[in-house]
Order: sequence, then C-alpha cells, then structure tokens
Amino acid sequence: MGRATLIVRNGRVLTMDRQRPRAQAIAVQDTRILAVGDTDTIMALADPDCRILDAQGATVLPGLIESHLHLFMGGSELAHLHLLGVEGATALTEALRGFAAEHPDRAVIVGQGCDYAIYGRALTRHDLDAILPDRPVILLAADHHTAWANTAALERAGILHGRKLSTGNEIVMGADGLATGELREFEAKAPVLTLAGEARIMAGIATGADPVPSPTEADLRTDSVAMARGLLHCARHGFTSLVNMDGNTYTLRVLDALRQEGRLTARVRVPFHYRPHRSPGDLAEASAMHAAWNDDWLTSGFVKLFMDGVVDSETAVMLQDYPGHPGWRGDPLHSAERFAEIATEADRRGLQIAVHAIGDGAVRRVLDGYAAARRANGPRDSRHRIEHIELIDREDVPRLADLGVIASVQPVHAPGAMDFPLFPTLDKIHRHRWRDAYLCRDLAQAGVRLAFASDWPVADINPFRGIQAALTRPAFDGADDQRPTLFEALEAYTIGGAFAEFTEDRKGMLRPGYLGDLVILSGDIEATPPEQIGTLRVTATICGGRVVWETS
Repeated sequence: MGRATLIVRNGRVLTMDRQRPRAQAIAVQDTRILAVGDTDTIMALADPDCRILDAQGATVLPGLIESHLHLFMGGSELAHLHLLGVEGATALTEALRGFAAEHPDRAVIVGQGCDYAIYGRALTRHDLDAILPDRPVILLAADHHTAWANTAALERAGILHGRKLSTGNEIVMGADGLATGELREFEAKAPVLTLAGEARIMAGIATGADPVPSPTEADLRTDSVAMARGLLHCARHGFTSLVNMDGNTYTLRVLDALRQEGRLTARVRVPFHYRPHRSPGDLAEASAMHAAWNDDWLTSGFVKLFMDGVVDSETAVMLQDYPGHPGWRGDPLHSAERFAEIATEADRRGLQIAVHAIGDGAVRRVLDGYAAARRANGPRDSRHRIEHIELIDREDVPRLADLGVIASVQPVHAPGAMDFPLFPTLDKIHRHRWRDAYLCRDLAQAGVRLAFASDWPVADINPFRGIQAALTRPAFDGADDQRPTLFEALEAYTIGGAFAEFTEDRKGMLRPGYLGDLVILSGDIEATPPEQIGTLRVTATICGGRVVWETS
C-alpha cells in the first residue's frame, strides 16, 4: 500500500458503502481514496508531507452530487437583487430602489426569486414603472419560467408591441395591444436579459445553441468570472459533482478554460440542450460534444429537453383541466410522435435523456417516448431521467421502475417544505390529486432510483436545507407521508446521484480506489434534530484529493 497525501481523521464517517458503512478516518493518495478505517490505522499511512484535517467528531460524507442545477446562470445571478421573502409594494419598492442606487451603472436591474403573488396578483409593467420608471427592470420568478418587466425594459428590448415566439413561450399582451409586462418562458425573457449583458450565459438554456456572434477570448475571460463564482458557491456547500441542466459547447469551453487554470473545483456534466426548434438529426452535435468532453472532470453524454413549464403559471401539462380553467391543460412542447422520434434517436446513439416534466400529462408523454425508444432499439441500461415529477398519475409510477427511469426530484420544491409556500401552488392542483403530488417515498418504495437536487438558482442550493426539507415536509391533506429517512436522503445526494450519471463504480461512496471526493461537516448530522439539519455547514470540501473549500 502506498502513502497518504491527505488524511481526514477523528470523524464520524458515513461511507454510503453498505459493505463498510462507518469509519473514523479516510486516507487519500493524490486523487483517489487509499484507505478507510479507524484513525490510528489511517494515520500510520501518512506521507511525511501529508496534509491532515481533523474532523473533530463531525460527520464526513462522500462528496455531494448536485443532480440538477444551472451553474452558469446561478453564478451570474449571485450578483443580482434577491427578492425571496419580499412581499408587497412597500417592500418591493424599498428593495428595488435601494439596489438601483447601489448599482447606478447596471444596464438592467435584474431581480431574482420574485413571488408570483408578491402583490396578491400578477405584476404589470405599470407596477414596476411606479417604482423605477426610467431604468429597465426585470424580475424573475423563483422558478425562472416567468418574469415581469417594466415599460423601459420592454421598449428597449423591442417587445413592448409583442413578438412571435415558438410554442410554449409568450409575451402576455393587454387589451391595449401592448405587453402587460409578464413574460412566460425563456424566449420571452431573452430580449431583456440580452440588454442586461447575459445573452452568452443564457444561451445554454434559452436556445441550446452557442452564442451569436461567436464569443471572443475576452468574452470567455469575462464569463469565466460568473462560472468561477458559481463553482465556489457549490464548493462551499459540499458539492464535488454537478449535473448542469442547460448547456452548449460554449459552457464546456468556459469550464475547460477554468480547468486549464487549475480553477475547476467540481466535476461537471453538461448536456446538449434540445430546444423545440431542433430536429432529431441535430443529435449528431450531442454525440460530438460527448466525444470531445468525456472524462471524470468534464463530460457531456446526455440530452436535456423541456416537455412543459411549471404549475404556478399553469404551463405544466396536466391530464385534467386546471381548477377554474375549463379546457386548459397546458401545451406540451413536443408532440407525442415527435418526442418518441427524438428519444429513439438519442437512445440509439447511446445518449442518456433528461426531460423536465412537471405535470402528470408531461410525465406520461415522456414515459411513452422512453417506451417507444426501448421498443425500437431494444432494452439497455439507459438510465433515462425525468426531472421534477411534481404530479404523476398513479398508473405511471410502476412504469418509472419498469423502464429504469431515474426520478430526479427536488425536496426543496415541495410547497410548504422550505421557502415555497403551500399556496398558490396547491390551488393549481385539484385537491383530490394532492396525494399524487411531489412524491418521494412512494417512488422509492415502487423501486424507482432517486437523485436529489435543488435546481439552483431556482431554489437554495444548500443540501442540508434540502435534507431538512425532505425530512420535515408536511403531508398534504389526504396524502401519505412522503418523508424519506435520513440515510435515504443522504443516498439520494451521494450514491443515488452517482448511479444517475453512471459513475457509481468510482463516485458516491468512500471506498478504496474511488475518487478522492469528500466533505467534512460542522457537526454530527445523525445527532442533529431533523428540523435543525439546515443549520449544518461545510468546514472542508475535497475534490480529487485537493481541498477546494475550507472555513478559515
């Protein structure tokens, strides 16, 4: 056996390895785990120059896996105005005017986390004009699927009089023939965000194509600041692996530039983002991305799509009409036939597929497409994914397990669990269907593999708040308890996430030979009451045997 270059000792190590679930210490040799055991045995492996970290009795875990986030966008948005918890005209006025005064040079004032019911109704451009009439303003809902802009922003973006957009995107128009200020989905928001100088960063989610015009080296250096900011935010929360849910080759170029400079602090997967304007032949680009980036630090190999929107704006696709809106079930972004064609071609290429599907109608359409791909190509270990699954018909639950579909769910999204209130979200779902909403335990008991995530910046990335949300979420009226156990939640952030990305043979557990990714907490998570787990912090994050975050 070789000598250790880094040791974590005196810890309550939860290895997530069922063959050896607990230990006191971990030895890392260069980039991989050398040994797991008691402190005395592990200390005997120390190289003379070995770095030693004392966990002081706190929990040590495998490096956490954030299975669904938007890294580039999140890094950029850390510099925006944050509105989570702001309610009413007075509070919004104070927040907007204060931020605008602090940032006189911003081309557009961008706010994040605006509540759909901040005024008890939908915002209009006139509401925002009353606060800041002379500077462009756009406020994004926490889910990022809706935004509200003032007249100055709409005029300068050239959309005050509307604009033709693809299916599922809408500039809401008023009776006066002018935009009301409400912008639904990414194409509608893009013109204003372009004014804000974020077109390159947003391209991965807005179009899935590389930015136009082609970014210069100076652009890449500028954008790497936002990416590095996002990576640091992830490292300080214990994440060593990140599954990005939007992307293009430019996203990978920026990450690769950071790697070459020694500033890549996590392993990142970036998809080929298939937007509705694409054709199945374009999936050759996805294969090319995977051929160009396919190692333990940067990889592609999967295709991301949206099938619907979100519940709050009634753009999630449902099997039943929305309450109070006869005939309206949401518009799917892909027809059943088209999605089956896309899924079959991606599957034929050996690519994993991940689809945003929130409503039960969208979930069923995705499952039908996955079944069509299996019939056409034959069964394989595809591990195709569905992202969110906020409402599902009970008949479709066993189909997830039968097709080997990964349920990528976000415990922080369940209304009432953390930052998002029960209403108005639950008002958009028929009461008798609440028992089918935001499932977790029922999916696991049906044999579905779970991967937990936050969807940051849609929600707080903090995994310990996420675990707390999962363990303490309320049961909706008429619904079964969906809370997992602590170990089930930890598995969904570690080995479950690794399984979802085909890396369970080297990631997600603390086992000799596995990648040297681990995290030290500020306390003992097992001894912490569930309602206080969110107060835990990360004292050190190690990725590839290198300390990428530690408290001073």
